[in-house]
Amino acid sequence: MKNLVSMKELSIEQIMDILKQAQAFREGEQSKLKQKYTVSNLFFEPSTRTKMSFEMAVRKLHLNVLPFEAGFSSTLKGETLYDTVKVLESIGVDAIVIRHEQNNFFDDLIEKVKPVIINGGDGTGNHPTQSLLDLLTIQQEFGTFEGKEISIVGDIAHSRVARSNADALIKLGAKVNFVCPPEWQAEFDAINYIDEVIESSDVMMMLRVQHERHDGKAYLTTESYHAAYGLTVDREKRMKDSAIIMHPGPFNRDIEIASELIEVDRSRIFKQVENGVFIRMAVIEMILKGRE
Repeated sequence: MKNLVSMKELSIEQIMDILKQAQAFREGEQSKLKQKYTVSNLFFEPSTRTKMSFEMAVRKLHLNVLPFEAGFSSTLKGETLYDTVKVLESIGVDAIVIRHEQNNFFDDLIEKVKPVIINGGDGTGNHPTQSLLDLLTIQQEFGTFEGKEISIVGDIAHSRVARSNADALIKLGAKVNFVCPPEWQAEFDAINYIDEVIESSDVMMMLRVQHERHDGKAYLTTESYHAAYGLTVDREKRMKDSAIIMHPGPFNRDIEIASELIEVDRSRIFKQVENGVFIRMAVIEMILKGRE
């Protein structure tokens, strides 16, 4: 694994190796990297969880962090992403985490630049480390993916999380349901009613309604969306006793999920955030170790 840009490029064995290393880090294992590499986060879209957890991961690996602020960079003067990465390469950066609004931005970088490229989210395309932390959370809960029913509910068409998780979960033997309004179905074969899956699902994975990608067009009002597709308090009561709630965040309270459910016993929303640090530690270390 030279870079990480999508879940499609990972084999089952590689996925399981990453999950194993992440769990080891969670249990206290220390980094085995022999060099003190320098990592920079290039985030051209807003982020709290992904950006901060990557930075925490780098610090826990005892590596150097080179700060980058897109709003104060030469990209505002017209510099291309490729040229920005080449500048960081020349400065001596070893690995670069990038979030960008352009789908498949990495096509212009892979095999053309020396630093490791890790995709922190590209447009509506891929979010591999989010998928991996979701997988770790599910594995911790159930010990297996085979035969588990995961329902991904919400703004499917605009969700890189849905795409990355679909690729991985199906590969690992899970049954994946997509639930959304017909207008947000995109290429997925989706179910239009959350009530069809609420009682059979092992995981209810709710997605944020991405208003910023809708070009000002709202399909439903806040109240009607929550009633039709949200995880309401009444729906949560119908879930299996062993079922869990997940959400990649940030969450819109009382739109895709009732505010009262964010921290109930079956919610794993903040555990996902915790797992994100260890997953990103594992990804960074495994790629950089391959260069030693």
